Amino acid sequence: MEYTHLGRSGLTVSRLCLGTLNFGPETPEADAYAIMDHAHEQGINFFDTANVYGGKFGEGRTEQIIGRWIAQGGGRRERTVLAAKVYSPMGDWPNDKGLSALNIRQACDASLKRLQTDHIDLYQMHHPDLAAPWDEVWEAMSYLRAQGKILYVGSSNFAGWNIAAAQEAALSRHFLGLVSEQSIYNLATRNIELEVIPAAQHYGLGVLTWSPLHRGLLTGVLRDPRQASRYKPSHLDANREQLKQYESLCDELGYAPAEVALAWLLGRPGVTAPVLGPRTAEEVDSAVHALEIGLDAPTLERLDRIFPGYRAAPEDYIS
Repeated sequence: MEYTHLGRSGLTVSRLCLGTLNFGPETPEADAYAIMDHAHEQGINFFDTANVYGGKFGEGRTEQIIGRWIAQGGGRRERTVLAAKVYSPMGDWPNDKGLSALNIRQACDASLKRLQTDHIDLYQMHHPDLAAPWDEVWEAMSYLRAQGKILYVGSSNFAGWNIAAAQEAALSRHFLGLVSEQSIYNLATRNIELEVIPAAQHYGLGVLTWSPLHRGLLTGVLRDPRQASRYKPSHLDANREQLKQYESLCDELGYAPAEVALAWLLGRPGVTAPVLGPRTAEEVDSAVHALEIGLDAPTLERLDRIFPGYRAAPEDYIS
């Protein structure tokens, strides 16, 4: 396993992050335990979750599964950099969502209880809350950090402007502020190259990428009827030509499409770790293999022709 610092922080994390979105709705609890244990065996020390994950409104089912796994002991918590999230509604009352100081504190306490731990290593804002002033947000985060309930703060689904506004407000309070941004990023969805990655690099944030396989479309779906059946025909048709070219290139390289997609992300400027969504231990092994794949310049150029990217703004806007 390869490791790196998370942004400008001193926190060391694996270059692959275990995402837990499927735990509960699609992955049974026993299988989730096996996947988390296997991730540790492969050297993955970075796990990502959210209070809203689990498929049942307000229950935090995925956090509960992780909490019961942690409760088994054996150094599971000590060996895990645990990332959680706050923002999404967890109840029907007005303050059960968003980034008010009240919800941040209540949601953190609820996550800690479900996760059966005394602290969250990386507490991420799942979405910017345009109604919550940054002074209020940072005061609440500072309070949680002073209590030892959180260690670092991250963002998710932020625009470049949101990152800049958050960091400038944090700097004015002499607070560390954000150390990471988690965004959708993959070969087929490259919008964050315009402003989010430049903002993250400017402020020293590590970039975590969710949906690194474009919701499974970059796993070789055209050659697997079972996988292809998961998608609407119109959705496949809209991506078919690119996917044909991509899967053909992967055949030439001799690597699985999913591994090439992850290897590409691992080589992108500013990217700390793709957030995986494995359903089996074998999918964890495939992701680990991607760390061994080096994509040369001609291959990267071919990938850019199949899936065009962006130059950093404003150059891309005025070209």
